[in-house]
Amino acid sequence: MDPVADKQRGVFTSIDWWTILIYLLLLTFGWMSVCGASYTYGDTDILSLSTRSGMQIVWIGTSIVLGGVLLLMDDRLYDTFAYIIYACLLLLLFATIFNPHEIKGSRSWLVLGPLRLQPAEFAKFATALAVSKLMSTYGFNIQQWKHFAAACAVVMLPMLFIVAQKETGSALVYLSFFLMFYREGMPGSILFTGVAMVFYFVVGIKYGGIDLWATPTRVGPFVVLLFVQLFTAGMVRIYTHDRDRSTHILSLCFGITLLALLLSHFVYPFDVVWVQTALCVLLVLWLLVQWLGTRFRNYFYIAAFAASSVLFFNAADHVLNNVMQPHQRARINVLLGLEEDLRGAGYNVHQSEIAIGSGGLRGKGFLNGTQTKLKFVPEQDTDFIFCTVGEEEGFVGSAGVLVLFLALILRLIHLAERQPRLFGRIYGYCVLSIFLFHVFINVGMVLGLTPVIGIPLPFFSYGGSSLWGFTFLLFIFLRIDAGRNANRR
Repeated sequence: MDPVADKQRGVFTSIDWWTILIYLLLLTFGWMSVCGASYTYGDTDILSLSTRSGMQIVWIGTSIVLGGVLLLMDDRLYDTFAYIIYACLLLLLFATIFNPHEIKGSRSWLVLGPLRLQPAEFAKFATALAVSKLMSTYGFNIQQWKHFAAACAVVMLPMLFIVAQKETGSALVYLSFFLMFYREGMPGSILFTGVAMVFYFVVGIKYGGIDLWATPTRVGPFVVLLFVQLFTAGMVRIYTHDRDRSTHILSLCFGITLLALLLSHFVYPFDVVWVQTALCVLLVLWLLVQWLGTRFRNYFYIAAFAASSVLFFNAADHVLNNVMQPHQRARINVLLGLEEDLRGAGYNVHQSEIAIGSGGLRGKGFLNGTQTKLKFVPEQDTDFIFCTVGEEEGFVGSAGVLVLFLALILRLIHLAERQPRLFGRIYGYCVLSIFLFHVFINVGMVLGLTPVIGIPLPFFSYGGSSLWGFTFLLFIFLRIDAGRNANRR
């Protein structure tokens, strides 16, 4: 018997064919969406290589072949060469920064004759392999700051290179790795801090221009600082188990704030935010004193949270108004409802919403969408591909696509949890985190629920780089999973 042939038969019997089936279904519906988005009335040959639908068939075919090649390779190669693959992609990302070919304001593309590749799409699987290799080494403990910092550095380095290529949207995808960090033991307080920062930014900016109760106090800063005090008191209760002190902090902060607000309204108008800021400073100082007196480090961490919350909120307003580019600021203002700008920053989203809404329950049918055929939606076959699904297939088709993505995510969780080796489990959670981030943000921005940051919808958006990149991500994990029961010598 040929041992190589036996090994290949063993691999194909161990592959999770349910995931392969979901992958093929997504590719099929993705091609139909690209075809619908790029089709023009009067076209007679949608399979021609001169059309985007024809070229997408080429990308799909090469992706399937690529997936088969990845499945035939030894799964131990991905672990062994993880750092080398990561280093090669870092060099490629760095070289791309100085690429003279600028496409739509971005330097993220390498142009090789008729072929255009985006290294940032391939850096995702390389980073996933490298961070999985690091975190699966003997003695690694994510709850130790030096180990956690090393893992963050592996993730952040390609992120910085991609930002230098003017591809902020692609760089933000790397924040999805923190979901994997949380699964592997990262303190929940870090994830909560990230969520709190988003809350501070949205509330502070959205309501920053509204007066509170006919006083010089603005609703945005007032609510943010109130929640900083609330969160801090809650953390004192949870992480120091001191219920009485937590209650005293809340009573004192809320009582003084209410008194200041009454004085500002009835006696002498002044900005109550100054009083709240002073309370936060005193709260941080008290926490530091407690830390020095008891040597209980949780007091220090809570003080750092409160201080960073206040600093972040004040810096966010400065960054929005003085650091961000006008088009970036306009997109955020449109998302938060501060501006409408249906002809400028809000045009894409507005037209996308019209296209999705016009689809109704069952849609207009394949190739019958009017908004997409008349090219009202910019980037409708790439970043805004989901609006084509909504218009042609309606609510039923859109829900079906989302159910397919949900099935993929749930299947990836199942596969990751059954891995016998730590490397496989961590890589699996990297893969599902990246997919979850892409689907959530892309569909959200098409519906006007998340910022427009320009990232593709997996297996749907037109293009070879993204399709190959997602295929690498998925099939490397499927190969690792197929080798889970192999005897290791």
